[in-house]
Amino acid sequence: MGVPMVEVGPEALTFAQVVAVARDGARVRLTDEALKLVGEARAHIEELSARPTPVYGVSTGFGALATRHIAPELRDQLQLNIVRSHAAGSGPEVEREVVRALMLLRLRTLATGRTGVQPTTARTLAELLNAGITPQVFEYGSLGCSGDLAPLAHVALALIGEGSVRDANGELKPAAEALDEAGLAPVKLAAKEGLALLNGTDGMLGMLVMAIEDMRGLLTAADVAAAMTVEALLGTDRVFAADLQALRPHPGQAASAANLRVLLAASEIMESHRGPDCTRVQDAYSLRCAPQVNGAARDTLQHAEMVGGREMASAIDNPVVLPDGRVESNGNFHGAPIAYVLDFLAVPTADVASMSERRTDRMLDKGRSGGLPAFLADDPGVDSGHMIAQYTQAGIVSELKRLAAPASADSIPSSAMQEDHVSMGWNAARKLRKAVDGLAQVIAIEILTAARALDLRTPLRPGPATGAVVAKLREAVPPPGPDRYLAPEIAAATALVRDGSLVAAAEAVTGPLS
Repeated sequence: MGVPMVEVGPEALTFAQVVAVARDGARVRLTDEALKLVGEARAHIEELSARPTPVYGVSTGFGALATRHIAPELRDQLQLNIVRSHAAGSGPEVEREVVRALMLLRLRTLATGRTGVQPTTARTLAELLNAGITPQVFEYGSLGCSGDLAPLAHVALALIGEGSVRDANGELKPAAEALDEAGLAPVKLAAKEGLALLNGTDGMLGMLVMAIEDMRGLLTAADVAAAMTVEALLGTDRVFAADLQALRPHPGQAASAANLRVLLAASEIMESHRGPDCTRVQDAYSLRCAPQVNGAARDTLQHAEMVGGREMASAIDNPVVLPDGRVESNGNFHGAPIAYVLDFLAVPTADVASMSERRTDRMLDKGRSGGLPAFLADDPGVDSGHMIAQYTQAGIVSELKRLAAPASADSIPSSAMQEDHVSMGWNAARKLRKAVDGLAQVIAIEILTAARALDLRTPLRPGPATGAVVAKLREAVPPPGPDRYLAPEIAAATALVRDGSLVAAAEAVTGPLS
């Protein structure tokens, strides 16, 4: 069965629809309602353009040049100029999925009928997505205010048949050539359209949506990793009891603790040290407080989802065409709401990873691991076991701590001080993508290490759920033995964390986890 068609109208898209278009190549279709609204708004813009009274963005310059009235014969050229001049990105090329998410979200704003573009312009943007044509967008150029100007300008540049794009096969070529091969005609921009294509928070919003989708799975994987380590270190599951957790009724904490309870159920290893001869009073914080940290990250994620949902329901442009026909300047393009939650998410991403690394370190330390061999090595001294895997974790965690520093606390004025406060939301989104990628690797190394430790507890067996995770991992990674090339095993475990396979293995036993 193919990926379903995504209907794009004035109503908000869902997170799943954005991911389907951005990552899975789903096709899009503008609804009849969208085309009606776009057509009505365009007719109004054309009527305003014919008036002698200046209207910002329709018959004036932009930004610090907004005081200049533009003669009718120069207005089409003005739209071309704003696209060409604003397509000033630099640095590495941005990922295809980010550009596709940006294109879709801009299309959805056009579909609200609040921007005044021509119906042909909206249709062509949809056709670019459906043809798999991805404009080249670059790392640097957006300050997250007046929207993601440079990234969106590179998309608009492709719409007019200029600049470079990648076709459906990923081949880099001139936009005019790719459009011609797809049977598409370049757009001829008219009054206001250049501005309407550039004024949006679509890049930072698209990256927020995908980060949220990724983090949902990673936080469940973090609970799986924590459960495996508690078991491997002969820890206790009594602290995860529902009545204890209810004393502090944070919903994320409750969900995480519930995951840990079912993941550790019926474990022979856990049962082996429940008797009166067990002298351990309490576990270290990295085990005992896993629900508090992973749960707080969940609650942060829920807040980010709320903000992202509101932004997905927004119509961002400046000026904007209001339902009563007014065309008004506004500040809705400012990226602060998105920038703040992008930065907010980077903090628990670093902290969840930090706790994961601490648990891994405990399993490798002979003095704290409850009888496991040093570094889980086959022959300690001759073999190093997972010693350097923890180094890799530590290096990533250190980077994640740096990435947790907020981008949105900075502002550099631009446009001759007209745009004197900017959000840096695009920068916040770029660093969060890197942080989420790092978190996946850190969790994977903990699971890889915990699986080795659980195997070394033989003949005692782990619980059915954690045992299923070990079995799934063993399809790609061999059981403990003498030292071997470890990087491919880390990569294999990371892939299984990212695609949800290890969580799915646990859920085959427990049912759905939170």
